Amino acid sequence: MGIQEISIAAGFMALLGLLLASLLAVANKWLFVYQDPRIDEVEGMLPHSNCGACGVPGCRPFAEKLVSGEIEPAQCTVNSSCKNETIANFLGVELGTREKEVARLACAGGAHVARFRARYEGVHSCRAAAMVSGGGKGCAWGCLGLGDCAEVCNFDAITLNQFGLPVVDGNLCTACKDCVDVCPKGLFSIHRESERLWVACKNLAFGDEAERECEVACTACERCVVDAPEGLIRIKNNLAIIDYEKNELGSRLAIERCPTGAILWMDDLNQSSKGAKARKILRKQALAVG
Repeated sequence: MGIQEISIAAGFMALLGLLLASLLAVANKWLFVYQDPRIDEVEGMLPHSNCGACGVPGCRPFAEKLVSGEIEPAQCTVNSSCKNETIANFLGVELGTREKEVARLACAGGAHVARFRARYEGVHSCRAAAMVSGGGKGCAWGCLGLGDCAEVCNFDAITLNQFGLPVVDGNLCTACKDCVDVCPKGLFSIHRESERLWVACKNLAFGDEAERECEVACTACERCVVDAPEGLIRIKNNLAIIDYEKNELGSRLAIERCPTGAILWMDDLNQSSKGAKARKILRKQALAVG
């Protein structure tokens, strides 16, 4: 290739580069999307847990909504109130309010009160066990106690007690719903702190059949229905169901005559109490399998 051809090629490439650069400059001008610099500042004040407890899928989108005024700082339940107040002051907005929410487990059937009819051997996972004849527990609706919920909780809010039953620390729980999603039995749900009345059972068997497999199961005896304010509790498929729309707090009277203690009163985030007529469980060891 001669010098002339090389010069032509070089000139062509230079012109092409200039043309492309010009197009990029024009595109940058017309397609530029302004982003408020406060978004980066606010994102830096967030916990970067990306848990979704605020209702937004990630801390960056949450920061964007904060800056645009679509949401209030208090919606972040992972941040401390002090940090949320710092965000509110930075943006010049109200902190807002949000009632504390926690995950609750609809099962009280630890190994000392609920029977296992078979011993599961395999991958140490509730999901895996549930695929093998339901995991071996006599109550088909009960907790299998292998700790998928504790494993998935990024805030260390769930631990297993000595009877293999998950215990939620309400002070650490952010209501992120990870435990709700992972439980193969659908035993976790998110509730407001003010919803004091709670049915710690999902057993749909009736009476003696339910109690034969778990000593703390709801037996559909209807005592709670009779004692509670009208319409607050109903029996559906042999299980007591609470209508929090009728009475957000609930009524402690509803627990007093429950014979198994399946219905509880939540005294605070980490303490619950049973009614006066509930059977006292003194057993400290697991029931035999079979």
